[in-house]
Amino acid sequence: MGLSAALGLSFALYQIEGLEAWDNCRYATSKQQKAALLSWACPQTEKADGCFLPFFIPQKLAAECQSAGYPGTLIPYKCDLSNEEEILSMFSAIKTLHQGVDVCINNAGLARPEPLLSGKTEGWRTMIDVNVMAVSICTREAYQSMKERNIDDGHIININSMNGHSVVPQSVVHFYSATKYAVTALTEGLRQELREAKTHIRATCISPGLVETGFAFKLHDNDPERAAATYESIRCLKAEDMANAVIYVLSAPPHVQIGDIQMRPTEQIS
Repeated sequence: MGLSAALGLSFALYQIEGLEAWDNCRYATSKQQKAALLSWACPQTEKADGCFLPFFIPQKLAAECQSAGYPGTLIPYKCDLSNEEEILSMFSAIKTLHQGVDVCINNAGLARPEPLLSGKTEGWRTMIDVNVMAVSICTREAYQSMKERNIDDGHIININSMNGHSVVPQSVVHFYSATKYAVTALTEGLRQELREAKTHIRATCISPGLVETGFAFKLHDNDPERAAATYESIRCLKAEDMANAVIYVLSAPPHVQIGDIQMRPTEQIS
């Protein structure tokens, strides 16, 4: 079928024992096993036999972590984030097989080049489904998982965007920006509801500028040269920079609530 317009969205569950679970982060206060759920988005590229290639990415990463001798276990799942039934099924499987989730990192997100004046409804709906609805569903289910097991020191981290704080003069990302503004509001609303629930579970946004990933190649999937040029004009943030931001958030002492980390390449203007 070649490159599909649909999405193959994957999750990975990372399990590890005790305090060392978060690289000496003070987050894990007990010696019980902790589990972090991380989502990310991949375009569905199929072989002739119908096997989805992107799911091999988390599988490959899991094998690399094991061979490198990292503590803990990375467990890949395949889940279509635009399908609530699949999300609920995944959380059910995690509950059955791994007890539940202690940290949820909503990292999956995408942009389609659909301007406000001429964009296709399908593209808008896809961005809403993945960037807003899936984040909300995963947040709800992760919180319920923590609540059922009396987890009071959990964390929900939404990987947002600087586009969720300012609208840049590029029509192809205006609707995307609207979905990221929604993530900004959802994270603050979540923080307030967690306080109303009298729990110490925390909510944090991490809002990066330009990060060198496959994001631009999905946005400009019909123009790979334009996508490549996106990352060539300046020295972009790297995936490692994002990982370090997550570690920083998880390292905060229990009485510290980090609301949002805004970060961009030094050379980025907007």
